[in-house]
Amino acid sequence: MPWFSVQAPTVSELQIEAAVDRLLAEARTRIHHDLKRVLLLPPDLTRAHSGAGRITELLYNKLPDAHVEVIPTLGQHIPHTEAENRWMFGSIPEERIFAHDWRDGCTRVGVIPASLVAETTAGVADWEIPVDLNTKLMHEPWDLIINIGHVVPHEVLGFANHNKNYYIGLGGKDTICASHIAAAVYGIENNLGCLVTPLRACYNWSEDEHLAHLPDVYLQIVMRRDEQQRLVTSGIFVGDDLETYLEAARLSREQNIITFDKPIRKIVAVMQADEFRATWVANKAVYRTRMALADGGELLILAPGVERFGEQPEVDALIRKYGYRGTERTLSLYKTEADMQDIPHGVAHLIHGSSEGRFTITYAPGHLTREEIEGVGYQYADPAEMQHRYNPSLMQEGWNTMADGEEVFYISTPSAGLWATEAKLNDPARRELATA
Repeated sequence: MPWFSVQAPTVSELQIEAAVDRLLAEARTRIHHDLKRVLLLPPDLTRAHSGAGRITELLYNKLPDAHVEVIPTLGQHIPHTEAENRWMFGSIPEERIFAHDWRDGCTRVGVIPASLVAETTAGVADWEIPVDLNTKLMHEPWDLIINIGHVVPHEVLGFANHNKNYYIGLGGKDTICASHIAAAVYGIENNLGCLVTPLRACYNWSEDEHLAHLPDVYLQIVMRRDEQQRLVTSGIFVGDDLETYLEAARLSREQNIITFDKPIRKIVAVMQADEFRATWVANKAVYRTRMALADGGELLILAPGVERFGEQPEVDALIRKYGYRGTERTLSLYKTEADMQDIPHGVAHLIHGSSEGRFTITYAPGHLTREEIEGVGYQYADPAEMQHRYNPSLMQEGWNTMADGEEVFYISTPSAGLWATEAKLNDPARRELATA
């Protein structure tokens, strides 16, 4: 069972600080009485809106006598700059923040067997998943490890956070690649909003098998929109077991999934410039709205900060070469193309970012040209024109009727939720591997 939880329509800053104090007090009783070395594992800046950075800073400052280190759970994302660390983590000294190196900074701790992957995915994926995790995490002595993160619908694991922090956030290349391609072939719309997806089930098994010795605890944040459509904290869940995750995910499922009786013809989504600089992360707008869009509909993404496609040069090159052109074509090429086989997580991204020809994806990027956008299979819109027509400072969350009568559904923070029709969300083909 969870150690404790705090739930309210709006969890106040005082309540959040009290939860941080209680976590540390209980950790001294449950895990280690003398906290000399503590590791904090927050999300990266793409989850900055969750307030996880501020909570990380609180934890750091409440451990003045301990040696505390911070590793943002980047996965394969680009490491933060010093300025970005200050923006997200405030007063934590830069020398105490370490960038995860997904290529050369990991150690193999085990393998998730192919038989389990095949069993959970109903046979569509049948390869093993190596478990390569951050060497600092695994080989340095820690009295306490605190995972801080935002539980929200997610395209690969149903919901983000919990042990995703380890296997993706602090995972090595082989782990990330094998995991993402398994989730992709299983189907993004079979994962979104499910409490325990096949990949989550595999990670749960591995956590029990390979990580049971870690002195860790999870602090999980759930957010909702209040009456003024502002994102506010609605739940803090603290504990070291699977049920802690499930309680948080159930609340997220209740509060972060918006359903519709019929599909939407046009959605306008904004990806904030200070968080989203590549389509690799800005495509969360695609993932989280695809189950709501009508056949022949349009998703318009206002992305003033987008300046590239991939987070690394080789992934950027892969996206530019092959584009977002559907599962069938992508998997066919994957069987023969060496550059695809070298970075399967990039192939998974190409699958997730395609509409499969069902609806149109239009980008209004701040720093990519029409030729670049159209070259990967998307449509291009002039960012200045779109920012003027769909001015984020004037648009209302949800339905808007423009001056010429156009009706659009506006989403200011796609990464904070999931939008779907009732029919798609409740499709019996979507297998739930854990009871609600």
